[in-house]
Amino acid sequence: MDAYSIYWIKEEVAAHYFHKSNLLYHFFKDYRNDLSNDILQKQFNYITRSFPKSHLISHIKNYYNKTFMLQFNGSQLIIHQKKTYISLHMDEKQLKFRCNSLQDAEEILFPMLRSFHSNLFITGRNVNNFGWISPVITSNHGNESEQVLYSFL
Repeated sequence: MDAYSIYWIKEEVAAHYFHKSNLLYHFFKDYRNDLSNDILQKQFNYITRSFPKSHLISHIKNYYNKTFMLQFNGSQLIIHQKKTYISLHMDEKQLKFRCNSLQDAEEILFPMLRSFHSNLFITGRNVNNFGWISPVITSNHGNESEQVLYSFL
């Protein structure tokens, strides 16, 4: 299974780094590899927002209603639909999830997260995928397309 982390990026940082996803990806990778680095910790705390756990759980329950089977166990949630499932772990500053394929996350998890907030950035923990999971405005005419993750090779 592939593992990913989702970070809620503060608005001013998201506006500045929206088209610099590569920099954010490498920052989060460096941060994960050196959690004891005070400078990286301060930068991480500055650019990320905390996930309000009770609000997020309420949003998840309302979003999925009865179309999915949800299993809560403390900070962990398993989302089932037919033969597909995603394991989601909620920390204060990040959401971690595991899935069989990114397509599963795109179909099950990402739509709910898009409706939660627009400044969410995802990084692969064991794969080199990263990007914004929010809709992207492509022109001044209001046409929207969705940016999904892309691989950095």
